[in-house]
Amino acid sequence: MADRPHRPKFFTAYSFGIVTGGLFLLSWVGQLVFQMIEMRNDAATHGEQFDLAQFWPAFFSSTFENWQSEFLQLVWQAAGLAMFFFWGSSQSKEGDERLEAKIDRLLVEQGIDPAEFEYREEADAERQERQSG
Repeated sequence: MADRPHRPKFFTAYSFGIVTGGLFLLSWVGQLVFQMIEMRNDAATHGEQFDLAQFWPAFFSSTFENWQSEFLQLVWQAAGLAMFFFWGSSQSKEGDERLEAKIDRLLVEQGIDPAEFEYREEADAERQERQSG
């Protein structure tokens, strides 16, 4: 039976998501409470009765406005940048090439031939065959 790697506890593994979800719910409840107070005060100012049936559409409308203006922009920035990095945009390739050139130069200064470290698929396959056979 193969050894299974140790899995972290649930909170340790998902702590960022849990904390983010908690902060989201806390801020959403805060928006609910303060928007309800504002609408009650507005209704009282105009001598009207607070109507919960009119509150919910206004609450969800402001929620989706906030999500559209803030959350979706952030998601696009994070997901879009990750997607372009994964696809290999010119900026990400340029950074890899610069880093590789710097490492090659350091190896040369130490008297090591950088070609020794080039990836060769055939050599790796042969080495694996010899080790297993």
